[in-house]
Amino acid sequence: MTQPKKLFIKTYGCQMNVYDSERMAEAMGGQGYVQTDSPDDADMILLNTCHIREKAAEKVYSELGRYKGLKSERPDLKIGVAGCVAQAEGEEIMRRQPMVDLVVGPQSYHRLPELEAKARGGEKALDTDFPEEDKFERLKSRPKAKRGPTAFLTVQEGCDKFCAFCVVPYTRGAEVSRPADRVLTEARDLVERGVRELTLLGQNVNAYHGHDRGLAGLIRELAKIDGLERIRFTTSHPNDMDDDLIAAHGDCDKLMPYLHLPVQAGSDKILKRMNRQHTAEQYLRLIERLRAARPDLHLSGDFIVGFPEETEEDFRDTMALIEAVQYGSAFSFKYSERPGTPAAERPQVSEAEKDDRLQRLQALLTRQQRALQDAMVGREVGVLFEKAGRLPGQMVGKSDYLHAVHVAAEGLQPGDLRPVRIVESGPNSLKGVLV
Repeated sequence: MTQPKKLFIKTYGCQMNVYDSERMAEAMGGQGYVQTDSPDDADMILLNTCHIREKAAEKVYSELGRYKGLKSERPDLKIGVAGCVAQAEGEEIMRRQPMVDLVVGPQSYHRLPELEAKARGGEKALDTDFPEEDKFERLKSRPKAKRGPTAFLTVQEGCDKFCAFCVVPYTRGAEVSRPADRVLTEARDLVERGVRELTLLGQNVNAYHGHDRGLAGLIRELAKIDGLERIRFTTSHPNDMDDDLIAAHGDCDKLMPYLHLPVQAGSDKILKRMNRQHTAEQYLRLIERLRAARPDLHLSGDFIVGFPEETEEDFRDTMALIEAVQYGSAFSFKYSERPGTPAAERPQVSEAEKDDRLQRLQALLTRQQRALQDAMVGREVGVLFEKAGRLPGQMVGKSDYLHAVHVAAEGLQPGDLRPVRIVESGPNSLKGVLV
């Protein structure tokens, strides 16, 4: 029998890239590839890249440099770059790293088998188009392998907001929503294969318009699926959090009480310069409405410090907003230029100021996170167990609020959803006992 070819995929960045990597692996599975955990024995190496973080492209070029020896030893090894850096850099990747055989953007990865065949024929293969055909439909045939208890499901891509710091509209394109019937079909398939929790993904997921009642309508339809116990979604924009979606947090039992709602800054001047199209006060009033619908809602956010022209007073406004909201978790970063974005051309804040502000902001967020986590002690929560823990007999899962929870108990299996009483709060997780 012919030995299967081996595919190594390294995934950078967001959950959407994780989902995309799964789909690319499935596409290549139809071409006789099986996944491997090591590039050393791979017949094809694929880097699924992200352009959000600082110096993203340079990190990809550095990673490619590590594979030069493998390529020299095995000239038949094919190396590809996918994702947002591929979209942004295009032919430049092949110019700087001639050993790269194919480059494919995030909207064209359904064409990966064709590009691989072209590369096997000795040609360089490049596709960074925004094709009209539905890539999800082209890849709709999934192998019926058993899945873990949680899964990502992309429902929306692209963004029309054009925040001044962000490359997503240029790398992922305009907002596009998948039709609800196709999302529901994929969701049912995942549930049949063992999934009990779905996280709906989109660059601006609450702008979803594939259902006549938007994201809230889709969530309510998903909630009708037997065997699907939990629904989450990320990432949202405050301007697209409509009344129906707010209400869903209070009346849809399967929608978990955790929401990632980035604000980026608390200064109206900086928000305007970022082109966020909302004020700090509008954001705070939105949080009030969400917590009125679901009082126990845990909030997560994103913050950028040192945005061009940010003053100490602007930064204090951000700290005041954080104090007002009380976040359960957050992601925070120093501003870094993204070539081609408006903010990259503006006067920059010094690195020393960025460092100082980031340390102060992260210290506040850490205190809030720990206080809210400590407040969980004594409470009873649902925990969906996902995998074995580090200690014998221990299982680890996620609470309703997305906290990592570990429990020592016999008989627990991945996929079990059990009530747990929290007995201890650690730096990054909670300890519980079965109720």
